[in-house]
Amino acid sequence: MAGKPATIKEIAKMLNVSVSTVSRALHKHPSIGLNTRLKVQKLANELNYEPNQTAIFFQKGKTYTIGVILPELSEAFFSAAITAIEETAYKRNYTVLLAQSHDDAEKEKELVEKMKNHRVDGLLISVAKTTSNFEHFDMLKRYNIPVVFFDRIPPIKNIHYVACNMETGSIEAVSYLLQKGHRSIGMINGPPTLAASGERKEGYIKAMQKYRIKFDPSLVISCDLSEQGTHAALDTLLASKRNPTAIVTFNDYVYLYAVNYARKLNIDLQKDLHFVSYANLPIIHYMNYAPVASVEQFPHLQGQKAADILLDLLTQKEQPTDDKPAYYKVIIESQLVENSGT
Repeated sequence: MAGKPATIKEIAKMLNVSVSTVSRALHKHPSIGLNTRLKVQKLANELNYEPNQTAIFFQKGKTYTIGVILPELSEAFFSAAITAIEETAYKRNYTVLLAQSHDDAEKEKELVEKMKNHRVDGLLISVAKTTSNFEHFDMLKRYNIPVVFFDRIPPIKNIHYVACNMETGSIEAVSYLLQKGHRSIGMINGPPTLAASGERKEGYIKAMQKYRIKFDPSLVISCDLSEQGTHAALDTLLASKRNPTAIVTFNDYVYLYAVNYARKLNIDLQKDLHFVSYANLPIIHYMNYAPVASVEQFPHLQGQKAADILLDLLTQKEQPTDDKPAYYKVIIESQLVENSGT
């Protein structure tokens, strides 16, 4: 019998039994006789009965859904991360609700509210580059919705997170250029609101100190990671009296903006200016002017570990007994990958 799925009430009315009897029969409760149980199940199948998942979730206090808020799914890094998140969630019978902040703080705030209203059990978030106020995450604590941050981590205490070690990655990147003979090295960094920007700068400084080269703050330029912002940062570096022969860019996308602009300025990218970037996206290895090296940040592994942590938090039956709750802080070591084609 085709058509709209029947409800428990309709089945009960047709069999002239109570709603509770039908419910228990469908759940094979031992208090219901075999004959009644078979009648209920037979009619339920004929009427295309399907359990009311909303009611089931309400009873269990769970929706078996986790939310994920990313800056841009179009970025290969976040595509790799969400693939790992979905794979991990599905293995544990969770559904993923995905949203993009498009690197807008207000949009991110609205999405957090909507995720809360959709009763997700937990959230995975990589914060927008413009986010500087983090009160919307505090709200989730009041509703007992656990949050795990990954990749872009807000500079706040007492949070669960998974991140790549950008400080050691920066030390490797700058050391690599110093070993190649560069002594004036610029950096196009991200906005100060991102913790990773500070880690990159700190690694840059430590590498310079390691090689006994005085740190020049004028060679580290912050930008908003946009194409226009990258152009402005590159102009500033090229106008510097230090005349950098190499530049470390915040990520491969910033590198793409910078290298295309440098080509328009007729800069010889084989002799006069070399680049090292972060993320090691597959596309850079097919470019005519690839960075000489890129720092691998392992997005798939970050996504997998972040999802594992969140799902573990959701399945924990006992909370820590001490006054200070335990927080997951997972740091993945980055890896400098030299481009063999350069």
